[in-house]
Amino acid sequence: MNLTAACILDVKKITKYQKELSTDILKIPRLRAVRSVPLDTLPNGSAKGVLLKPEIRMNDKSSWGSKLQELVEAREVLVAPYQLQLDYDYWTYLDIMSAILPENDQSEIPVGFSVVGHVAHLNLRDQYLPYKSLIASVLLDKNPNIRSVINKIDDVGEENEFRTFKYEVLAGPDDMNVEVREQDCVFKFDYSQVYWNTRLSTEHHRLVSKFKRGEAVCDVMAGVGPFALPAAKKNVWVWANDLNPASHESLVQNAKRNKTFKISDFINPFCEDGHSFIRTSATSLLNSNRDLAIFSKVSRSYRMPTKAVNAQIHVEPKTFSHYILNLPASATTFLPSFIGLYAGHEHLFEPHTETQLPMVHVYCFSTKSDDNKAEEKIGSEVSEQLGCRMGGVGREEMEIWDVRDVAPQKRMFCASFRLPAEVAFRKVDAEMNPG
Repeated sequence: MNLTAACILDVKKITKYQKELSTDILKIPRLRAVRSVPLDTLPNGSAKGVLLKPEIRMNDKSSWGSKLQELVEAREVLVAPYQLQLDYDYWTYLDIMSAILPENDQSEIPVGFSVVGHVAHLNLRDQYLPYKSLIASVLLDKNPNIRSVINKIDDVGEENEFRTFKYEVLAGPDDMNVEVREQDCVFKFDYSQVYWNTRLSTEHHRLVSKFKRGEAVCDVMAGVGPFALPAAKKNVWVWANDLNPASHESLVQNAKRNKTFKISDFINPFCEDGHSFIRTSATSLLNSNRDLAIFSKVSRSYRMPTKAVNAQIHVEPKTFSHYILNLPASATTFLPSFIGLYAGHEHLFEPHTETQLPMVHVYCFSTKSDDNKAEEKIGSEVSEQLGCRMGGVGREEMEIWDVRDVAPQKRMFCASFRLPAEVAFRKVDAEMNPG
């Protein structure tokens, strides 16, 4: 690109004249206007200058602004030609894709992708598959923190109850051992063996913020611990379960890895079927007698024995305050396991004590709508599974939180409600009773 530069002879005045010439200066995103301009008439062969707009031509003073003319006449500034080259490093991923993809395929250039550690996870539409290697190569070049680019080749959980997916490596090594940081916790896992969704970080934070220190939470489908670890970091007792052995092992190791917050002391990990875990965990917690002493940090100069340092004793409660069911495709089918969960233990809850029945947070999918049809559908599904009227006037209260878009006509929701007494204390067969 052939341009004109305004060379400022006194380097101390660069900032001053840059402001005064602001209406004439070239303004291009991500491009510095101040450059070293070759100038043979000067002893050192160059001068600091500012690049000017293309319409300002060196040999046509009528194209100059009044301030530029004034500074040139005062011999404060010299005009000189400048050849600007914008190479591959300058252009963004979107710029390059717009330039090289056929016009017919530019209606929805793939720009959205998930980043999990050093892995960029694409979900390319069929029309872009012929260009997948090119797309991945440019993506890799333009994102220095990414080392591998993969493309999903099936729906999550399509053939796998562990919510893993088949993928192809488009660029970089086939290395799915990643490290992710979320809510001040470090997670390491094999992304090809477990479920993780970076787009749920806000939801993880939202739900964990509802948990109070000293409460007990049952995370029925815990994965690698995106709810469990941040909750345990708050000194919440977490019973974390996942049916996937790889998720369970990652959860255990992640709890140990975040030892600064004593997370492993507050997490009780399991690898069981979620339906039965809802009931067995309630029984086990009733019979558990765990406590934990957390000692205050002291400076290295403090030489008293450790036992003399004040300690906070945390006692695990006998009942859960929250249940998390994060398996949107089928979590509502786990709700019948709550029927009769505390039958025979009515004395543990209101009005006999100040303890309330647990909150249940169940994730699900539904179609998008602007007329509350999705909420009605979710309320009906929860009601059917519990055998109790949920949501709406004259029914048990239920909050339905709109989590995120999943597909053009599909959204993820979280239905939260306090377990109704008529469900929790309903008489069931003896083998289903936790006590």
